[in-house]
Amino acid sequence: MDTRIAQFLQRIDRFTQRLDAFGADAWSQPSACEGWSAADVLDHIVNTQRDVFAARGVGLGPRPEGRPGEVWEAHSEAVRAAVADEDALLATYEGWFGPTTLADTLMAFYGFDLIVHAWDIAQAEGREVAFDDDELAFIEASIPVWGEALYMDGICKPAVDAGPGADRQGRLLASLGRLSGAR
Repeated sequence: MDTRIAQFLQRIDRFTQRLDAFGADAWSQPSACEGWSAADVLDHIVNTQRDVFAARGVGLGPRPEGRPGEVWEAHSEAVRAAVADEDALLATYEGWFGPTTLADTLMAFYGFDLIVHAWDIAQAEGREVAFDDDELAFIEASIPVWGEALYMDGICKPAVDAGPGADRQGRLLASLGRLSGAR
């Protein structure tokens, strides 16, 4: 299996573990994404992943329905089945930043989404998600690649002040327009 695909699947596994700790009653609560509930954030993840697969001619079947956890479980199973088609995932196409592959797009953008949005969803319960060193390094390396495109409407808000004494994760979240501990 291609390394990028394997890494993306690891991001899916980690996201799933974080969702497993989420309370069933919290899905309707506001997330860290302004105007979105935790369920809305999960729907965004599922819909945008489905869109990128479909744009590259890789079908994931009908969009899953049900409670948010059920939707995620069915969606992630469909993604796992789809990534077995390495020819489709490694075919080159013209992306936002030039020639790329679906494998690169999944890892670079959607892997990023899985990390950051896990934190956004956890905020609906008023709890933190601690990123590990690999996740922090991955996000830190991604930000300069995207440049100002990261702050386009609907992606991230402009950076905010992390405040004195903020740790590495707090500073990183602030650079993405998020404040640790804020809802």
